Amino acid sequence: MELLHKIKIGDVELENNIILAPMAGITDLPFRLICKSFGAGAVCTEMVSAKALMYGDEKTKLLLNTKEEKRPIIVQIFGSDIEAMKVASKYVEDIADIIDINMGCPAPKVVKNGDGSKLLLDIDLAVSIAKEVVNAVSKPVTVKLRKGWDNKHIVYEELRKKIRRSSE
Repeated sequence: MELLHKIKIGDVELENNIILAPMAGITDLPFRLICKSFGAGAVCTEMVSAKALMYGDEKTKLLLNTKEEKRPIIVQIFGSDIEAMKVASKYVEDIADIIDINMGCPAPKVVKNGDGSKLLLDIDLAVSIAKEVVNAVSKPVTVKLRKGWDNKHIVYEELRKKIRRSSE
């Protein structure tokens, strides 16, 4: 297999397999435009709080600026509240080609609310969130995760299998 090759996520075909990861405070519109100009197959927004979108936070909406941006665009949302995640996924559906759920961020300000990688300690909730988001939108949904919360909680394989089964 060639190092660079086209890939397909759901019905979205990427020109190549180089995908800009979401990085808080880094992957703003200017940075994404630069990465696309250098050939990234897809770019991802900074992670966006589902609750902030649900409550209409204007500052959060600015993170979703994709003006003049080439497609495809991945929007990453995070949260541990199922209803907020459904609302947020519907909100970003018109902006995103692919919706990514963050289950990997270990930042204290994220995990203190049960979001990000903290979801790795509640497999049932993580699976429910993924299932509800998939059912709420028509866009492909991906999940960013870590192998586990810590060395005593290595759950990525179990979580991957359960999410895949729940969305079939």
